[in-house]
Amino acid sequence: MVAQLDAAKLAGLLADESRRRVVAALVLGARQLQDVVAKADIDARSAVDAIARLASAGLVVVGSDGTHVLIDDAFGAAARSAAPSAALPVDESERVIATFVRGDRLISLPTQHSKRLVILDLIAQDFEPGLRYAELDVNAIVGR
Repeated sequence: MVAQLDAAKLAGLLADESRRRVVAALVLGARQLQDVVAKADIDARSAVDAIARLASAGLVVVGSDGTHVLIDDAFGAAARSAAPSAALPVDESERVIATFVRGDRLISLPTQHSKRLVILDLIAQDFEPGLRYAELDVNAIVGR
């Protein structure tokens, strides 16, 4: 199971040097406490505290045999949760099209990136995927 950390919580966890060192040691393959202590170059108490905090946040799983495993997928999940959504809601897309398109004609190109993507997607729908178009054909299609 992937830990449900958002980017801010993950950054907070990694703000502590001991926890960063423990994460680095786990990334480098340490699994037992003595290996974590050696690779992280910290004392055992700091390692235990850091592992406990990382485990309580769901970033590290401590096995019944004493092994420690970093949940690598948590980093990607946190990054994805922090990324702004590229797609506008359908009703917002319809509003953008209504604002910038009259009939079948584009009246202006939006400057806002997300709105521009809606218009470019609308234009791209006139092209067949996988086909190569000559410049004259592209101009004719876009010029409609």
